[in-house]
Amino acid sequence: MTKLKFDLDFLGYWRYVNRAGIPDKSGVYCVYASTYNPDAKTVDLKRLLYIGESENMRERLENHERLEDWEKLLKPGEIISFSCVKVDAYYCERVEAALIFKHKPPTNVEYVNNFPYDETTISTTGCNALLSPYFTVSRTTSGRSALLGGW
Repeated sequence: MTKLKFDLDFLGYWRYVNRAGIPDKSGVYCVYASTYNPDAKTVDLKRLLYIGESENMRERLENHERLEDWEKLLKPGEIISFSCVKVDAYYCERVEAALIFKHKPPTNVEYVNNFPYDETTISTTGCNALLSPYFTVSRTTSGRSALLGGW
């Protein structure tokens, strides 16, 4: 059994129209419903919609096939925003799975009720709004919950 811990320092928030600024690196990204304040040039995150991973986050989010699914969940005045964290490509899927299993975003299907990896501890900092700052998950069997703790 290989227990692993990941310290994830999430980078800034990007509105959908500014997604070209997302790093072209491997990592995990979060998709949010948000509102934009043009005077303050800030986003106010409302809900986590989706968590994904890619070997190139910028390229993946340029024309994501789930965009219409996310847009259907927006309320009037809301927009799509992203945050992301660089993760070695070898571990992207495991980190993504742990985050999905813990947070259960409404447009994710895989990993919502199943975590197929050994014990994984996640610590999030930075632009990590709506994400738990610390939690541990372990392998599930038969869809049983295996959330060990967290805030």
